[in-house]
Amino acid sequence: MSVELVFLLEEPSAEALLRGLMPRLLPNLRVHYLSFQGKTDLENNIPRKLLVYRAPATRILILRDQDSGNCQEIKSRIQGLCGQSGRNDVTVRIACRELESWYLGDLAAVERAFPNNRVSQFQQKAKYRSPDQLNNAAAELSRIVPEYQKISGSRAIAPHLSLEHNRSKSFQVFLRAVRSLGRGD
Repeated sequence: MSVELVFLLEEPSAEALLRGLMPRLLPNLRVHYLSFQGKTDLENNIPRKLLVYRAPATRILILRDQDSGNCQEIKSRIQGLCGQSGRNDVTVRIACRELESWYLGDLAAVERAFPNNRVSQFQQKAKYRSPDQLNNAAAELSRIVPEYQKISGSRAIAPHLSLEHNRSKSFQVFLRAVRSLGRGD
């Protein structure tokens, strides 16, 4: 029985990222993307969407930004929403603090996507060594790459992101979860 992975995503930029990342990460996996218009829309739709995906080989991963919230509280609330649908087998991952932190964790990828910006040289600066600690990674990324836009930027950066050498811990945790789900664990 082949595994199917369904992503419930906070925003379309996360879908743009994953569409560029998944073919490299797990090229033969069947994947579906359900993107919403923000965290409230995502959380309001979780119980209803989980009722649709009941096949035994279907694995579900919910991805949401931490923003300024408490990571454990967010994850617990989302798991509670999953439980309302009788689903306690859903994997929840939080991008610390936001998706752009993952891009700042691999400035070489950002530079390949936006070659007019010489940003890879910044990777050794303290704030880019631990990008999950930045309070506003999206603003920081826009500052160093002025032409960055959420969806088109995600689409451009995704094919270049290193699957092994990203400095974002939450990105590495996310990748481990996806690989595990893809194996059917």
